[in-house]
Amino acid sequence: MAKIRVAVVGASGYTGVELMRILALHPGVELTIVTSRQHTGQPVAGLFPSLREIVGLEFSDNDLDEVAKKADLVFTALPHKAAIEVVAALHAAGKKVVDLSADYRFSDRALYEEWYQPHSRPEVLAKAVYGLPELFRNEIVEAGIVGNPGCYPTSVILPLAPILKLGLVDPGNRIIIDAKSGTSGAGRGLSTGSLYCEVNESFKPYKAGQHRHQPEMVEQLGRVGGRRPDILFVPHLLPVNRGILSSIYVSLNRDAESELVADALQTAYADEPFVRLLPQGELPALSAVRGSNYCDIAYVLTGKRQLILFSAIDNLVKGAAGQAVQNMNLMCGLPETSGLATVALAP
Repeated sequence: MAKIRVAVVGASGYTGVELMRILALHPGVELTIVTSRQHTGQPVAGLFPSLREIVGLEFSDNDLDEVAKKADLVFTALPHKAAIEVVAALHAAGKKVVDLSADYRFSDRALYEEWYQPHSRPEVLAKAVYGLPELFRNEIVEAGIVGNPGCYPTSVILPLAPILKLGLVDPGNRIIIDAKSGTSGAGRGLSTGSLYCEVNESFKPYKAGQHRHQPEMVEQLGRVGGRRPDILFVPHLLPVNRGILSSIYVSLNRDAESELVADALQTAYADEPFVRLLPQGELPALSAVRGSNYCDIAYVLTGKRQLILFSAIDNLVKGAAGQAVQNMNLMCGLPETSGLATVALAP
């Protein structure tokens, strides 16, 4: 069986290098072209020594005709807004696309435009599928364009969706999401806030209630639960490279025993290859998922009506590149776990 030819457009960031790391060793694909306007002509291994003798390509310019000639499926790892026209052009050329920006994550165009900017390709946006396999696998299999979820939303939607689906959440009470991310979530570009001396031995919240991932959570959880929940999302910056740990505080609308919560999570995820439900009494840790495509989930029920959900993911893998490859596998008829059966790094 011929390998599927894949490309990464915008490959010089953290998500790009993570995609190349996974794709280079994927048994069902051939990485044929990677692009970066800033590094055109430079060997990939010159920018990312970790890929020496693993990825032998040079960065190409963002020539979409050349990309379309050399690839069957394209990952677009571009900044928000920059991806809109690129995805539309590749789709028009008959290519399958997994977009890792926010430009094709929203079904509600008005909601996207409220938090980002006008969307110039609403007719293409209408064709995109939200790429969270555990919830929307059947739609992803048939999709030509997948909007890969944000890292924070992945860590929140997975533990919370089964509880909303069961109708356990009190709609009169706000869901509080307290999430912490490693600094790679801010990207590879220079920024004072992510400098070593600013981050090391420090810990701080940012964009409380104003982060662009909040409406993404609201829209997708609304699809699952039948109504958009009231969410307050407060992200924090951790002095670590990788990982997201989310603590989610939920007021229930009726008394609940621990078994009810356990059954809801088991029903949703018992057969999912990348969701691990921790035994009662254990809580997630970033060190247990680092470098892997796993999402670890646990919960604590305090009293009868206060539920705390916990999740841990690697923001660059299940929160970005790994999930994108999982979506590619589904779109191309490959085994869903192909290229992703990686054990977390320890220590």
